[in-house]
Amino acid sequence: MSAVELTRRALLGGSAALLAAPALAKTRDPQVARFAGLRKDGVLAFKGIRYGRAARFERAVAEPWSGARTKAQAFAPIAPQRGNPDMAQAEDCLFLNVWTPDANSKAGRAVVVYFHGGAYANGTVTDPLTHGGKLAAQGDVVVVTVNHRLNALGYAWLKPFGPRYADSGNLGQLDLILALEWVRAHIAEFGGDPARVMVFGQSGGGAKIATLMAMPAAKGLFHSAATMSGQQVVASGPGNAWKRTQALFAALKLQPGDVDMLRTMPVQQLVDGLTATDPVIGGGLYMGPVLDMTNLPRHPFWPDAAPQSLHIPMILGNTREETRAFIDPRGTKLQGLNWDNLAARIAPEIKIDLDVDWVVAQYRAQYPQWTPQQVFYSATTAGRSWPGQVIEADERAKAGAAATWVYQLDRPSPIDPLRGAAHTDDIPYVFGTLDAPGSMSGTDAQARMTRDLMMRAFTGLAKTGKPGLADWTAYTLQDRATLVVGDGTVEAVNDPRRWERALWATAPYIQPGS
Repeated sequence: MSAVELTRRALLGGSAALLAAPALAKTRDPQVARFAGLRKDGVLAFKGIRYGRAARFERAVAEPWSGARTKAQAFAPIAPQRGNPDMAQAEDCLFLNVWTPDANSKAGRAVVVYFHGGAYANGTVTDPLTHGGKLAAQGDVVVVTVNHRLNALGYAWLKPFGPRYADSGNLGQLDLILALEWVRAHIAEFGGDPARVMVFGQSGGGAKIATLMAMPAAKGLFHSAATMSGQQVVASGPGNAWKRTQALFAALKLQPGDVDMLRTMPVQQLVDGLTATDPVIGGGLYMGPVLDMTNLPRHPFWPDAAPQSLHIPMILGNTREETRAFIDPRGTKLQGLNWDNLAARIAPEIKIDLDVDWVVAQYRAQYPQWTPQQVFYSATTAGRSWPGQVIEADERAKAGAAATWVYQLDRPSPIDPLRGAAHTDDIPYVFGTLDAPGSMSGTDAQARMTRDLMMRAFTGLAKTGKPGLADWTAYTLQDRATLVVGDGTVEAVNDPRRWERALWATAPYIQPGS
C-alpha cells in the first residue's frame, strides 16, 4: 500500500470526528467539586493540582481534601533542576494539570497521562509544547500532565544509610505512581474514565513508563502506553548507584556518611552538586531508577519484557535522526568533520562497544553517496538512541505480549533544514501544539496532516486499545512492521532500517545509567 493510499484511508477511516473539534457540553463555569479552573478555546483547564507531599528523600503521600474549593488556574513550581532556569522551582513540586472538553462526571472519556522528558534530571510539563488543551479538544480525551521529583531528589540511592531511605533510588517513580492513583480516584470528576488510562511520554518520560511496567505498585493503574524516543531496558544497579551517590557527596564536599547534611542543606546547593562527573559512564552525573528489589524488583526489559505488563498494548516510536537535536550541526562537534576524524567523533556518542573504524567502513560501503555528516548522525542515532526501542519491541514480540505498534518519524523540520527529523520533533504533532514556542514542526498543510495522523493514532490507543489508524500493522519479529511518518504521509514499511539494526546488534547495547 502506498503512503498516499494509507494516509487517505487513515484520515477517512473514521477520523472525521478528530479533524473537527468535538461538541463540548455547555457548563456555566469551569468547576468541579473541588477545583475552580479556567476556560480557553472551549476546553476547561485545571492547573497546579496537588497530588502529594513529600519530605526530602522520603516517599510522598496523598493529601486529603480539606473540603474547600481550590483555585487551579496557574502552573505550580517545577522540580529543582539545573535546566529551565527561568521557571519557578521548588521541592514542593508534586502537582499535575488537567484539560478536559467537559467536566461532566458521566462523560467517561479516555484519559491520556503525560510524563515529561529530560532524562531523570531535568524537564517539566509546563513547557508550552506539552500544554494539553488542543489534544483534549481535537482528540476528545481528558489530558493529564505530571511533574515529579528529579535528579538526586528523586533518584539518589541512599538505602545504605538505613531504613528511613528504603525507597530512595525510585522516589521519582513512586511520585508518578501516586499521580496515577490520584487519576484513578478523581479523574471521573473531570469527565474521564479511570478504566481507560493511557500513559505516554517522550524521551525520559518514555523511559519512566518502561520502568513503571516493571514496578508492582504500578500494576493496574494504566491500560495502554506509548513512548516517544524513550526506553529503559535495564535500571541502574545498586553498586553503580552507590558510586554516583559517593560522587555527589564528594562534589558537595560532604563527609561520606553525612546524609543528614544532604537532607537539610539548601536545595540549590544540592542541585549544584549535580555538576559532578559520572563515575560509571562519564559526562554529567546520572541518577535514575535503581534495582532495589522492592519497588523495582527486576529490570524493565532484561532478560525479557516484564510479565506484569505483557497485557498492555503499546506504541513505541523514535525519530529518524534523534541526535541532531542534541549534537548541533553548527556546533563544535561537527566543525571540521571529515572521513579522517569521523570515527573519533562518533566514538564518545554511542552506547554499543564496537570498533568505530569498522563501523564507518561498513557505512561507507553500504551508503557510498553519504557525506561524513550523514554517517555521523545515522550512526550516533542507531548506536545510541534507537537500540532500546528495538530491544523493547523484540522482547514484547518474543513474549507474545499484547500488540505493539512501532513508528518512525521521518518528516524533517521545515523550520531548520539542518535539523532533519530529530529528538522531540514528534511532541507538537501528538499534542497539536504546532505553533507553540519551541516547536520545530511548522504550521503548513503537511504539518497539520501529520498532527492529525499522529494524534488520531495516540488517542485511538487510549480509547480502544488500538491506534486510530486501521492500516497500521502490529510489530512482529517476522516483519518488524513500522509506520514511517513522512511529510504529511504515513507508510507501512517492514523493517525499514534492517541493515543498521543488524549492524548495531553485533554487540550488546549499554543502557545509559547501567
